Amino acid sequence: MTISIRKENFDSIADEWECILPYTGANTIFITPWWQQLWWRRYGDAEAQLEIFSVRNGDSLLGIAPLMIRGDTLSFLGDTDLFDYHDFLVRKGCEDTFYTALWQQIEAMDWSTMELKSLRESSETLSRFPELAENNSWMTSISDEDVSPYANLHSSWDEYVSGLRKKDRHELRRKLRRLKNGNYATQYALHKPDEIADALPEFFRLMRASRPDKDDFLTPDREQFFRDLAQELASRDQFKLFFLELNDVCVASCICFDYNGSYLLYNSGYDPEYSALSVGLLNKALCIQDAIESGKKSFDFLRGNERYKYNLGGTNQTIHELVIRRP
Repeated sequence: MTISIRKENFDSIADEWECILPYTGANTIFITPWWQQLWWRRYGDAEAQLEIFSVRNGDSLLGIAPLMIRGDTLSFLGDTDLFDYHDFLVRKGCEDTFYTALWQQIEAMDWSTMELKSLRESSETLSRFPELAENNSWMTSISDEDVSPYANLHSSWDEYVSGLRKKDRHELRRKLRRLKNGNYATQYALHKPDEIADALPEFFRLMRASRPDKDDFLTPDREQFFRDLAQELASRDQFKLFFLELNDVCVASCICFDYNGSYLLYNSGYDPEYSALSVGLLNKALCIQDAIESGKKSFDFLRGNERYKYNLGGTNQTIHELVIRRP
């Protein structure tokens, strides 16, 4: 067995990255090469150094470590504002070799603090790296960073609604009846790149209107990142822009990613003038219905503990941060 580590860039590793991802426990849209490259192009700066490594056994790729160094801190490539999950890409069954080899590489690098954020509770990194660090008497800590509710989907919408808690089931049905009472209500999804590009300003309007913190979040840079992301993912049939219209007026919208048998609810907005009709929640509920009818296995609400996620059947998974410090 000849184990080697190579320093990579996006051009050298993107094709292999895309091929190995489905065979890893980290398979999520945030760890695709196209997502990470889009982020780096927009947010990589002179103070950050790209550190992408591949671990190989001969010609066989065992895994990829997408990292960066800023100052004296080593971290995953990306941030927590635009990424919900991070991790290393490790081919299943190759964990022992990958983590040992990667640790030897990282140990020799110049950093004082390693901050590995947004690790899902199932991540091997949460157990492998602390063990390796503690063998060196380095300080480690794991903290709860956030929660990321998700729902396993049923074979039909009626079955899904019936599986909600009694109060939530009653409220959802009541709100759907009230929405349609005397109104022409319809939801539709855009998935073609040109259609999405034309409709994004309306999405931004609704996102800004829905909450002051979303208005603050949506800087010109982030708007452009959303546009770039929409074009890239729509070309891969992985981006859906949903709108809810009431009497021909757009009242709510959300972005869902269609990836690996799941819908991922990335961001949303609604017109507060229609909040009495719960248009924000109902638009998301109708996205779940679309996911069920499309044969998806799960609906990932992504990070945050907003109440609507639990009203719609979400169950928490914890996202962790692992910090390692040299003595």
